[in-house]
Amino acid sequence: MHKQLFVLTAAVLILAACNNEPGQAAGTARVDKDLTPRNFSISKANSYSDLFLDSAAMEAFIAEQKLNDTLSTGMRNFYNARNYQYAWFASDGITEQALAFRNLYDYTKDSGTTRKALDRRLESLMADDSLHVTSGDASIRKTELLLTWRYVNYVWDRYDGKKARASALEALLPAKKQSVMELAKAELDIKDVPNDNYKALQQQLGNYVAIAEKGGWSSIPAPRKKLKQGSIDTAVVLIKKRLQASGQFATADTSRVFNDELVKVIKVVQSNYGFTADGVVSPMLIKELNVPVSKRIEQLLVNLERMRWMPAEPSGNLIWVNIPAFKLYVQDGTNQLFNMDVVVGKEGHSTVMFSGNLNQVVFSPYWNVPENIVKKEILPSIEKNSNYLAENNMEITGEEEGVPVVRQRPGDKNQLGKIKFLFPNSFNIYFHDTPYKELFNRDKRAFSHGCIRLREPGKLAEYLLVNQPQWTPEKIDSAMNSGKEKYVRVKDPVPVLIYYYTAWVDGNKQLQFRDDIYGHDEKLGRKLFMPGTVDETLANR
Repeated sequence: MHKQLFVLTAAVLILAACNNEPGQAAGTARVDKDLTPRNFSISKANSYSDLFLDSAAMEAFIAEQKLNDTLSTGMRNFYNARNYQYAWFASDGITEQALAFRNLYDYTKDSGTTRKALDRRLESLMADDSLHVTSGDASIRKTELLLTWRYVNYVWDRYDGKKARASALEALLPAKKQSVMELAKAELDIKDVPNDNYKALQQQLGNYVAIAEKGGWSSIPAPRKKLKQGSIDTAVVLIKKRLQASGQFATADTSRVFNDELVKVIKVVQSNYGFTADGVVSPMLIKELNVPVSKRIEQLLVNLERMRWMPAEPSGNLIWVNIPAFKLYVQDGTNQLFNMDVVVGKEGHSTVMFSGNLNQVVFSPYWNVPENIVKKEILPSIEKNSNYLAENNMEITGEEEGVPVVRQRPGDKNQLGKIKFLFPNSFNIYFHDTPYKELFNRDKRAFSHGCIRLREPGKLAEYLLVNQPQWTPEKIDSAMNSGKEKYVRVKDPVPVLIYYYTAWVDGNKQLQFRDDIYGHDEKLGRKLFMPGTVDETLANR
């Protein structure tokens, strides 16, 4: 009966905007003056996603799920504002917003529509690197609508009042491509910022927009030799002018001398781009300085888009990793306790963005070699060298579907080093030690198969087990070197968040930039920006 009634009144519900008070029986309609008009200015040419939803399919979903009128109207408003464009999928797969919302939702342990089947479905799709989506895929369409249902619940739980909810419902998800400068202006007009990290980066965006309006900066030709303290070269003049344009070199000095003041500034600038701060100008630093201001504005906008999804004020203990920065941070609320260098997944083994709870420490671990590594690396090595397993302290413990099950015993050669840290997830990603300590001496550290290697794993173990007095630093060290695998459950599990920020403001209020090591910035930028618009916009100002 409900489904028949819903089908008969669907057109009225859309056009006349009928709705009930919360708790009122479904189907008892009244005119809802708050229904968002459908945004027909969004088209396939300018939409964020290239997939569109049939409104009738959404109405059928609402009827099938028997959603109350409050949630039904929320879903209609959400898709009306997007002209029924998909929010969580595009033809090239899951959008960043879907990954970010999943992270935030898991971290906040929201009530709403907690559906394990939806989580499993998302994890399966996230693991598919070759995912291609069409609007006709009924399974994807249902996943899209289930995610929106969850999102509406999330917004309703987090915000009070119709106005705040309506604003939040649309604000977190982009719907329409814009020129870079139009989007920058819109970002600078946002007053109710989601978190302090966003606010700090928003202020930097204002600085870079002002630089762009003044003409930006000129490119620096590659110098003929290394430039360091005491060098005298015309390239030094250009470097000083470039740093003056960005506000990093405060004096009016434009001499050819690489003086003490420039050395100090160069060291800061090097650290701002993730390089070793030795005061020597390298070709890589010149390359970073030569990135046009328009591209830096794009980078800031992309990362502001990501920062909308950070927890507003993290409470309690938290471990988070910024993949492009190759850093792990340990926090107590907003107070950073310590950080350490990490090695992340190399291209083709990209460490994904996700969240979990670190609940186990494993001393002197075995490395259970993943099946794909056995196929691609171990078996070919055995064919070339029959002693490969023995030489690498490995053993075969069985067979699954014709593929040997291989593990590496604890010891100095073990790929996981002397300790690993588990936060259960479907991607089999965890933190661990490494025997290859020399990798931490490099500025760019994307080498692993997807797990995250730690420079100071013992320090993290001491932090995690501090409330378990029997685990003294001496006992931790002994267990790491025992050669016998031992699992220890963490008394107070700590949330772990994995992020991907290529631009952010650090604790010293320094703007940091990093390489887009997995190409996520480029992919997101194609969805956010109308192509070829930034220079035209600047020219017309």
